[in-house]
Amino acid sequence: MSDPTAATLHPMAPAHLPGFLPDATGHDPMLIHMVLFVSVLVFILITLFLRLHSLPEQLAHKVGATQLQIVGILGLIALFTHNNLYWVAALLLAVIQIPDYQTPLDRIADAVSGRTSPHPEPDSAAKSHDAAPAQKSEEA
Repeated sequence: MSDPTAATLHPMAPAHLPGFLPDATGHDPMLIHMVLFVSVLVFILITLFLRLHSLPEQLAHKVGATQLQIVGILGLIALFTHNNLYWVAALLLAVIQIPDYQTPLDRIADAVSGRTSPHPEPDSAAKSHDAAPAQKSEEA
């Protein structure tokens, strides 16, 4: 038996019906395609939103650990409150390098109090290694 066309189903039916219209069985191909398209589109948009939202934290990996934690907290607050001000603050904090004020102040305090610093300066350690071979060569 051949496939019935629209003309054989009803005398008033047109000869050709568009493919996106549901047939007599209720099968709606346009609905199925649109559900798949919208599902994929929503997944892609959510993925892009979360990637964009994590941008300040990805940039903050180049700075110090404390600054990274502050940027991460601001990013979470921005995500849960939907307040863009926190996200902008996190982005600016991730891009700007905050100067280290603590180390010079600790060295000044140690120098004034007469204590020796528990952490030697990086330059002094390199100088002491360079000076040792020079002294040995002079003795020989």
